[in-house]
Amino acid sequence: FCGECLQPCLQVPSPLCPLCRMPFDPKKVEKAASVEKQLSSYKAPCRGCSKKVTLAKMRSHVSSCAKVQEQMANCPKFVPVVPTSQPIPSNIPNRSTFVCPYCGARNLDQQELVKHCMENHRNDPNKVVCPVCSAMPWGDPSYKSANFLQHLLHRHKFSYDTFVDYNIDEEAALQAALALSLSEN
Repeated sequence: FCGECLQPCLQVPSPLCPLCRMPFDPKKVEKAASVEKQLSSYKAPCRGCSKKVTLAKMRSHVSSCAKVQEQMANCPKFVPVVPTSQPIPSNIPNRSTFVCPYCGARNLDQQELVKHCMENHRNDPNKVVCPVCSAMPWGDPSYKSANFLQHLLHRHKFSYDTFVDYNIDEEAALQAALALSLSEN
């Protein structure tokens, strides 16, 4: 993996390999000599100046290439259609969309995640971390489901947002549930 792809895996307390989802020690990550050799021997043209550059040096070249910089300067900049008065949330975890733990497909809501996994990963034997559970305050980002598809089908038939108040702790939630139960009887 390149550093950019491996970096998010290193941001969690117990890093997991992005391919097999097995725990690994970040101190024991080694560069693949054969891949380094290939990147140093293959050349490709720069998308700006067309100069042939080894793949190992392409990022560095592109970041300093005047023609690429000129192309980027001419790209239209994103401007919101209508300004908003709403504050931009900064530290709120995303519990609306998820990444497929098998292939990395992004922006799947809970139902789409179930459908995607059933259609594309039905026979995948790998143990993976449930992205829905790990997004919850009580979730363990290192726990791997032995049978992820069964887990999805049984544990995620509904959205937690319907039933959970994320702003209270487990004890307060239990007390609220007991109080509501007693008041209904």
